[in-house]
Amino acid sequence: MPTVRKKQNEPEGLDLGAMRRSAADATSFLRLLANEDRLLLLCQLLSGERGVGELEQLLDIRQPTLSQQLGILREQGLVATRRDGKNIYYRLADERVESTLAHLYILFCKP
Repeated sequence: MPTVRKKQNEPEGLDLGAMRRSAADATSFLRLLANEDRLLLLCQLLSGERGVGELEQLLDIRQPTLSQQLGILREQGLVATRRDGKNIYYRLADERVESTLAHLYILFCKP
């Protein structure tokens, strides 16, 4: 196996390629949270599974917008669904959401 030479002034253990990939992942994740409606939806799902009608009432988000934002969150794997007859229920599906929102709560919401 070839020896990888460290650049001068590069901190020990720094893998710039891995950091770039992680930064790209973090940027994509934060972009999903950087929408007020999506952020409010995720906050409501912190307390557990909720139906579409319940989310619409709690957040006062119109049905077309609600469906669009839930679709984006589902497509990106942040939420999962369960169907019960005609009703669709949403729940958090990505463990990063809960810890990220907990930190955002401390920074922006806690009195």
